[in-house]
Amino acid sequence: MSNLYPYLKKYKKHLILGPIFKLLEAIFELIVPYVMAQLIDKGINGNDKTYILQMGGVLVLLAVVGLAAALFCQYVASRCSQGFGTELRNVLFYHINTLSMSNSDEYGVSSMVTRFNSDINQVQLGVAMLIRLAIRAPFLVIGATVSAIILKPSMCWIFLVAAPLVALVLWLIMSKTLPVYTKNQKKLDKITSIAREDLNGMRVVRAFTEQEREQKRFEDSTQDYAKSVIAIGRVSALLNPLSFIIINMAIVALLYFGGNKINAGALTQGELIAFINYMMQISLALVVLANVMVLFSKSYASAKRVSELLATQPAINDDGNEQVSPVEGAPAISFKDVSFAYGNGSPALKNLSVDIQKGQTVGIIGGTGSGKSTLINLLPRFYDVSQGTLEINGVDIKKYPLKQLRGKIGLVPQLAMLFSGTIRSNMQWKKKDATDNEIISALKTAQAYDFVMQKSEGLDAPVQQKGKNFSGGQRQRLSIARALVGNPEIVILDDSMSALDFATDLALRKALNENLPKDTTKIIISQRATSIKNADKIIVLDKGDVVGIDTHDNLLKTCDIYREICNSQQKNPNENDTAEVKNED
Repeated sequence: MSNLYPYLKKYKKHLILGPIFKLLEAIFELIVPYVMAQLIDKGINGNDKTYILQMGGVLVLLAVVGLAAALFCQYVASRCSQGFGTELRNVLFYHINTLSMSNSDEYGVSSMVTRFNSDINQVQLGVAMLIRLAIRAPFLVIGATVSAIILKPSMCWIFLVAAPLVALVLWLIMSKTLPVYTKNQKKLDKITSIAREDLNGMRVVRAFTEQEREQKRFEDSTQDYAKSVIAIGRVSALLNPLSFIIINMAIVALLYFGGNKINAGALTQGELIAFINYMMQISLALVVLANVMVLFSKSYASAKRVSELLATQPAINDDGNEQVSPVEGAPAISFKDVSFAYGNGSPALKNLSVDIQKGQTVGIIGGTGSGKSTLINLLPRFYDVSQGTLEINGVDIKKYPLKQLRGKIGLVPQLAMLFSGTIRSNMQWKKKDATDNEIISALKTAQAYDFVMQKSEGLDAPVQQKGKNFSGGQRQRLSIARALVGNPEIVILDDSMSALDFATDLALRKALNENLPKDTTKIIISQRATSIKNADKIIVLDKGDVVGIDTHDNLLKTCDIYREICNSQQKNPNENDTAEVKNED
């Protein structure tokens, strides 16, 4: 977990000053029993009112100074822990955004969210308690024991018996509970995963009236977590009673043996009261220490999880890569015997070799799970090819800085994702200084201009989270427009016209051909054969295999799978593909 320490460096003063002031408070607290003993023996027993007032003033002064030291320590601890947590969140958020898709797949979104929120909160609390209590509690135990020995060595054996017994109880309980905390965090990951899944899929859950089933699934998960926490709680709950039984027995021993010594004149009443106070300080400090150990155990488990994520190196990086220049006359995109597999699984794409020239339109079609989106994910280096070489403008994409590589590509993913803000802010994602004219041009090409301009705010119309205030088709068209702003060299549409009616689909494809620069390379994934039939080249995939690369007319003659796709769609009475083909012709 050494990778977390650098974020505490700027709080060195806080980490030093906080414990110092907490030690001052503890020292003042240790002086109180001695002052009380003097007040009783000399003031009360001697009926010396002046001395009583003086010692009373000393007690008040000790209380005020101790309170001031405690408040300052609390302030320092808060500044340090909250500052550390804020910086750690910022660093972790930045780091997560540098991770590749394979890293994200490994951890899962829910686990990363739990580490980002719950785990960092727990680490923050651990830092605060480190400053406030980690030094104070042991110091009080040691200080009270030493003070008792100095006060009356003959009575210290009671302390030397009680303290190890309490420590033994503490060790037994901690040994049972510590291993469970890491497991509990994983169970919390599962709860977050189910909640996130159901909240995102709320419409699907309600459409299938599966609320009860999902409620039961969530309850089962929370019950499992609750049982685990309760089991730990039951063991931890023994700490205070067992500790206080030992301490109370020690106090009884003090009263018994101390009373005999008082009768014998070997001990004063004030010294006995001081002994009892020291014993109570030890007991309370040990209980606090036990609770601090529990808290540190949780914080340690959380810190390990945060550290693990922070230490994860991106599977894909561009360290040392410099700006590259295109090779004259090279294809815009070149797949050379490219294969890819997710992890150690079977290949999702096998032996693809194809050259795509600048300005060409390429269609990709195939059944579900055929590898269409996998192929697209390789171009912006979301994943690296497992075998072969992928080149853009004659240069291996691994040699590109990621910013330069992805700057060449305008990608429209399957899921139309818009971000809260305005239409203008969403349109400026690719090009921060995009003018209104550039945005409007992209909106017109994407067939989104009309419904945007119908809004009174125009480009400043608000966009809710995920674009929920727009229909599915509108979100898709806005996503397409966002990708077109800045005129990228390569435009990729990953089945991103599925929510559009046939007329809008046709108008969009026509606008892409007419409005984009002639050297813009377009890659269109679609389930509709009519959406790609006029492409310069069509790639047909089946379970990761490339079963055909050619034009529409030639594939109808040579590729059985492509012919089946076209025939099945034309025979579907619920669609108007045939009519659209006629319109296009």
